[in-house]
Formats: sequence, structure tokens, C-alpha cells
Amino acid sequence: MSATTLMSTYNRLPISFEKGKGAWLWDTDGKQYLDALSGIAVCNLGHAHPAITQAVSEQASQLVHTSNVYGIVNQDKLADRLTLLSGMDKVFFGNSGAEANEAAIKLAKLYGHNRGIAEPAIIVMENSFHGRTMATLSATGNPKVHAGFEPLVQGFVRAPYDDIDAIKAIAANNANIVAILVEPIQGEGGVHIPAATYIDELRSVCDEHDWLLMLDEIQTGIGRTGQWFAFQHSNSTPDVMTLAKGLGNGVPIGACLAKGKAADVLQPGTHGSTFGGNPLACAAGLAVLNTIENEQLIGKAEQMGALLHSKLTAALNDCNKVANIRHQGLMVGIELTEPCGILTQQAMDQGLLINVTAERVIRLLPPLVITDKQIDIIVNTLNSLIRQL
Repeated sequence: MSATTLMSTYNRLPISFEKGKGAWLWDTDGKQYLDALSGIAVCNLGHAHPAITQAVSEQASQLVHTSNVYGIVNQDKLADRLTLLSGMDKVFFGNSGAEANEAAIKLAKLYGHNRGIAEPAIIVMENSFHGRTMATLSATGNPKVHAGFEPLVQGFVRAPYDDIDAIKAIAANNANIVAILVEPIQGEGGVHIPAATYIDELRSVCDEHDWLLMLDEIQTGIGRTGQWFAFQHSNSTPDVMTLAKGLGNGVPIGACLAKGKAADVLQPGTHGSTFGGNPLACAAGLAVLNTIENEQLIGKAEQMGALLHSKLTAALNDCNKVANIRHQGLMVGIELTEPCGILTQQAMDQGLLINVTAERVIRLLPPLVITDKQIDIIVNTLNSLIRQL
């Protein structure tokens, strides 16, 4: 496989796929693979789901794009559905998770300026990931992502993840804070799941100081964790929430949702997008939400995630290479005691697609339509590979 005209921005695996069906993919040589990654939490409904295919095909035959100079019927419909499911008030549509987080960062900055804070700052977490634009990579808590792009965008204050005392200490010493931006579960950082009270405690601190609580649900949203949105495992609602990935099942779309005092911060001229929320992308988004509801996949994500976790735990219980196995719904991390990046290629050689994040965490993000038999394939393959590592 050679593409000398492409910029070398990816260390691609030596494989290309030409078709998919459900949780299965086939490469250009006809070899079959079980996709336990879902395009990194994008294809929650699997590949070539007939409802998504039909919605995109029908919309493409009618109208793909007009721009946000005009009203977009599908955009209104999708915004209505998302606010109903989440309890939020308003939605801005972009094309990606990074764009959704850019909108949230701009919203927080403007919120601070409207309160008379000249240099508004946002608390972000160590080991977080929010994107690769200049603002979102600056918010990201990973020095490797920052390298070579200094000076970074200013106005971010870093705190340890899942440490409410650190947040309170910052609050006591920094009058410029206007918001907290946090992932309910850190995906790229290694599938780190915080204490059950963490989001509620952050909500309490934000209420006390009139800050915005902004949740990056780009990887956790749209049913991945066994709720529509991961914050619904808590007793709190954010002021801002960002979505992308699973919302379009592969069709590029991002969304920044806002509630209450955050809902009307952005006004005409403060933000925009040429392609954001176009008729095609929103048709896909509507079809995704309808399909998840019709096939009752929220409950299935919880059920199948518990099944996958229990089978992995049983299979690897006596393996001293495994430090921890954690999950929330169908978001699973197997932390090993040593770096294990080689397992990505080894698993692919055996027809299983996974990835390794934070050097030693096997990340599994199978589609919500995964079956019991497919879970057994994942468990048996990984059990063998980990023990041979």
C-alpha cells in the first residue's frame, strides 16, 4: 500500500477495507475482520446499517447542502431530538469533535468576557484529549500532542483527573476561571473511569463559583456507555456538552449543546460553520437516533458491555500481565503491566481490530449491535494474545 501524495500524518496499518456489514469488515483481499473499535467509537450501529444507508441515499438524492445562511429542516429536527434526549436547550452543529470543542471553548471565553473577566481561563484535565486544532490541542493534557506547536493557546489551567480537591484548590487561588472542560470517561487517556460522584462534585463546584460545566462526550455519547450520554449515570446536567463520532455513524457531524445561562452566549457573528449541520449530515444523525431507539440499543450496550467485561475478567483472572479491566457500557479498557502496542498488529493478523492507547491499555469500542458470539471471538483472541505477549 503506497500513497506518496498524502501527508505523513498517520502511522497507518498496512491494510485497506472495501466493505463492511454490522461488526464485520472485509479488506481488499477479501479477508474478514471483527471490528472491535467501530472506527474509534464512530460506527455504533456497525457498518452499512440499512437504516443509515437509506436515510443518506434518500437525502443525497434530494439535497446535500445549502449553507447556514438559510433554514435547514433536518437541522431543526435533529436539534429538537438531541435537546429532548439530553435536557439541554440549544445546539450548534459543526463537522467534527474538535469543532464541537472549539465551539465550547469559544463559548466559555465569551461567557467570561461578558462577566467582565479580561483573561478567562478553563480548567482542563491531565491525560485528556479534546482534538488537534490549536485550541483543542492546547486544552488536551498530553505533552506529545503539544510538541512542535508552541506557543499554545493560553487560558487553560490543568488539574489531575478525578481529583475534586485539586479543583477546589484552583478555585481558591484563581479568579479568572470560568469553566471546567472534562471527559466523563477519558478515552484516549486509557479508558479511565472516575468515581461515581465525580460529575456531581464538579457540578457543585461550578454552581458555587458560577462556572460552566462543559462535558466532552464525543467518545462517550450516543449510547456508548449504556445511557444516551455518560452524564446520565450521574445526578447532574452540564451547561455545555459536545458530541460527534457516533452521532453520524461515519457521516461527519459534531454538535455543541448548551443549557441555561450558556444557551444564548453565542450570537450571530460570534461563531459559524459552512458545512455544519447540512441536510445530509443531519439526516444521518436523525436515522442514528431513530435506530438506537427502535432497536433498543441503549439497554443492549449496558448488557453487552457487562457481558464482555465479565468474560474478559474470567478469562484473564489468573494472568499476571493484566493490571486492571475497566468498563462503562461498551467502552472497555484492559490495562496491562507493560507496553503492548504490538498487539494491534497481532490482533489484526488474527482478524480482530483493536487499538492500544496510553501505551499499555487495550481499548475496545465494539458496535452496539455486537453479538454474544462476536464477544466470544474478542475474548478468546485477546486471551491468547495477551498471554503470549
